[in-house]
Amino acid sequence: MKVLIGGYTKKSSKGIYELPFAGTDQTARLGEAENIIQVSDPTYFQKDGALIFTINKPNNDEGGISVFKLEDGQYHEVDTYLTPGSSPAYVGINRDKHLLYTANYHTGIISVFKYDENGELTLLDKDKHEARTLGPRPEQDSAHPHFFDETPAGNLVCCDLGNDTVEFYHLNKQNKLEHLATFKSEAGFGDRHIVFNKKGDCFYVAGELSSKITAVKFNEDDWKFEEIATYSTIPADWTEHNGAAAIRISKDGKFIYVSNRGNDSIAVFAVNDDDTLKLVQRISVEGSFPRDFNWDESEKYVVVANQNTDNATLYLRNAETGALTTIQKDIKVPEGTRVEFEE
Repeated sequence: MKVLIGGYTKKSSKGIYELPFAGTDQTARLGEAENIIQVSDPTYFQKDGALIFTINKPNNDEGGISVFKLEDGQYHEVDTYLTPGSSPAYVGINRDKHLLYTANYHTGIISVFKYDENGELTLLDKDKHEARTLGPRPEQDSAHPHFFDETPAGNLVCCDLGNDTVEFYHLNKQNKLEHLATFKSEAGFGDRHIVFNKKGDCFYVAGELSSKITAVKFNEDDWKFEEIATYSTIPADWTEHNGAAAIRISKDGKFIYVSNRGNDSIAVFAVNDDDTLKLVQRISVEGSFPRDFNWDESEKYVVVANQNTDNATLYLRNAETGALTTIQKDIKVPEGTRVEFEE
C-alpha cells in the first residue's frame, strides 16, 4: 500500500509525491516521500488504475486538468485541458462511467468531462455560477463553487462558498447539465464540501467560513429540504481564525470527520440513528493548515496533510468508537493539500 500526496508548488514541492506504507496497527509507518509526477499546483487529484487526473496551473494565464498514465514504472502526461484564468479547486470522478467533475472556485465554472481508456479528455458540458445570493463575508465577493460530484441517486451536487448554497444538477442523455434544485445555507456559512448518509436521504455540508456542519434531510424525487441541526467543528472558546476544509463519512455511516485549518485539528462526530451528530473527539493534526485527509480502503488508517508545515500525520482509526490515535507525525512532504491511498 502507498499514499499519494499533492499540493501547491509555491516553495519546494515539485508536484505529486508517493510515500510507501509498511507495518500494521501501532507499527504502521509511512516512508520517505518521493516525487513521482512533476506538475504545477496539483492541489486536488483523482486516480483510476494507471491514470491520475490532477489539477495543473502551468502558468499565470491558464489552469486546468492534466492526465498522467503509469507506464513502465513512470508517469507520462497523456492529455491536458487548460482554460484562461485559474485552475479548478476540486476534481470528482465516476470510474465506471469514465466521468470527471471539476469545480473552479475563481472562475465560478463547473465542468463535466469524459475520459477514455488512455485518459484523453472530452469536455461534455459546463455551467457558470452567478452571484445570486452572496454572503456577507469578505471571501464571498463572487460565486465560488468548491465541490462538484455525485449524489447517492446519481445526480450531481455542487457546493458554492460565495452564494452559501448547495446546487443540484442532472446530466441528461445529451450530456447537458440541467439544474434541479438549490439548498440555501445560513448567510456566511461558506458551503465547501458535502457527504451523504447511507440511506441517501440526509446530507452533511461543511461550511468553511462558519466552521460548522449542517445536517439536512432531503429527497431526490421532490427536492424538499429539512434542516436537522448545525454543529460547530471548533471549540466554543476558539477566537482565532479557522476554516473548515475536508469532510468525510465512514462507509458504515456511523462517523463523520472534518479538518480544521486554524484550530489545526480533525473533529470526529458520531452519527446518531436520527441523523443528528455527537462530538466524539478533536485531535491535533500535529502541524498547520490541514486541507485534506483520507483513509485506506479498510478505513483503518488515516493520513492528513498539513500544507503550511510541510508534513503529514498518520492515525489509527477505531471503527467502533470512531476515535483516531496518532501513530506517526512529522512525516516530511511539501505543501500537501490532497491525500489519496493506493492499495
